[in-house]
Amino acid sequence: MKSPSLPKTETLEVEFKSDRDCLNDDDLIEALIGLANAQGGTLYLGVENDGTVTGLHRSRPADFRSVAALVANRTFPSLQAHVESQQHQQHRVAAITVQRSPDIVARSDGLVKRRRMNAHGQPECVPFLPHEYASRRADFQMFDMSSEVMADATVADFDPLQRERLRAVIANNPRSDKSLVGLTDEQLEGALCLTVTRAGTRHPTLLGLLLIGRTDSLRRMVPTHEVLFQVLDGTRVKVNEGSRAALIEIVEWLDLLSRGVNTEQEFNEGLFRIGIARVDVDALREAINNALVHRDYARRGPVRVCWQKDDLIISNPGGFVEGVSLANLLTTEPRPRNPALADAFKRLGLVDRTGRGVDMIYTNMLRFGRPAPDYAQSMPDLVKLSISTEAADLAFVRMVLQEEARQKSALPVETLLVLTALREARRLSAADMASQLQTGVGQAAKLMEALAESGLARAHGSGRSRYFTLSPAVYRNLGQQVEYVRQAAFEPIQRVQMIKNYLRENGQIRRHEAADLCQLSPREAGAVLERMVKNGDIVLHGVRKTAFYTLRAEPPV
Repeated sequence: MKSPSLPKTETLEVEFKSDRDCLNDDDLIEALIGLANAQGGTLYLGVENDGTVTGLHRSRPADFRSVAALVANRTFPSLQAHVESQQHQQHRVAAITVQRSPDIVARSDGLVKRRRMNAHGQPECVPFLPHEYASRRADFQMFDMSSEVMADATVADFDPLQRERLRAVIANNPRSDKSLVGLTDEQLEGALCLTVTRAGTRHPTLLGLLLIGRTDSLRRMVPTHEVLFQVLDGTRVKVNEGSRAALIEIVEWLDLLSRGVNTEQEFNEGLFRIGIARVDVDALREAINNALVHRDYARRGPVRVCWQKDDLIISNPGGFVEGVSLANLLTTEPRPRNPALADAFKRLGLVDRTGRGVDMIYTNMLRFGRPAPDYAQSMPDLVKLSISTEAADLAFVRMVLQEEARQKSALPVETLLVLTALREARRLSAADMASQLQTGVGQAAKLMEALAESGLARAHGSGRSRYFTLSPAVYRNLGQQVEYVRQAAFEPIQRVQMIKNYLRENGQIRRHEAADLCQLSPREAGAVLERMVKNGDIVLHGVRKTAFYTLRAEPPV
């Protein structure tokens, strides 16, 4: 059996270890626990740091079951390793794979390390320090830091002004939980998990301090809490302000500052004037508040809201929690890092109560003809969201509004994703769309066929060659009728030219060869060849299974 290809360089999930001097067991275990305490991955034993394959030491046994047993016996909790022998460049290499562990794994002598990317973008193995354990457990949703009692805090650390702000949000926000109205201070704190009562005494939680704590108390007891608001014009800093106040105040502060830069673009639809902001207001609030809710309060670093010329960057310390990735942001179940804080923001009406805030951000950006929000720059210890602030595509906005009026409902995010992708790529198959929809090919095909039936898309071809474009009606609404004609006509013209080129090179072609060449079914290929015969481009010879085609000879000049 052929061995899998060897990665070219080390990454967070790939480590190379030389075995020329027979790597000792302690160093091997140290490297593996570093992987398990990060993202998991594979250690290639017998490969130098630069990727040069030098192979295993001659003393290594052919049977690698002993290596798996060694790893299990020398780690706590026991780490399960999958060991595979591979051949690379005539050398034997051991590929040892471990999964990301929900528990913190230590070597049997107590050593605990984790793998990370250093400032130069290179992977390294560093000590895993006790104060970092809470973040690790929160990533796996085994620990809710926001509901923990703050050891040195008392209710005197709550700010009466922030408490009144909290009550004003409950009273004035139409999305808030009105059952909170009229509660006493003690009842309100208990309902939102701001305090925990023990032996008749109320003790503030981290959530309590974050929501209504005094600024000086937050500075002293939650030093990681900080929010930055910046406005940049190229390299010039126009605004750079920070706050360590309670979150209730920070939400209002960020909303007020954003109004100064979130300018509107005017749009008239019939008798109505619609103001289109650089970033949709609901999407902006959801994105900012999500960063405040999901940040890792055990890590240093601020939540950062940075307005730039062409985009808005919102970042927060702490990567995606276990089970959430770039590939399933739109489809995974809500998995908050700080459940108590997330629940409080939902009950206050500050974030979407269904937990589908990412869907809202996508929907409210796509419906204005802007690119989808981009999380691609996120890292294991940082979530970074980039939102385009380019001008809205007014023709696209008009088309969406007309379609929503026709259907008497808002277009779902999946439909908007398909329309946006087709507008940019012109032609896409269901397989092309599956990754963007974060679903399987079958589900993507079902959605695109439904859009074709509704008149928003047009299907072309069949089987593996089936692809979709925006419908003539959509192109007409976008003022791009010529573009539809170009896209619809391109494929037939391209097929004819490909068949002609093939005949010039090979002299003759059969139906099954034309089908393979043009990625058509045999029936569709036969129809193309028949049209070319009628047009005088090619000549048919023979019948049925013996049939083949040649180019028509050019008459002598």
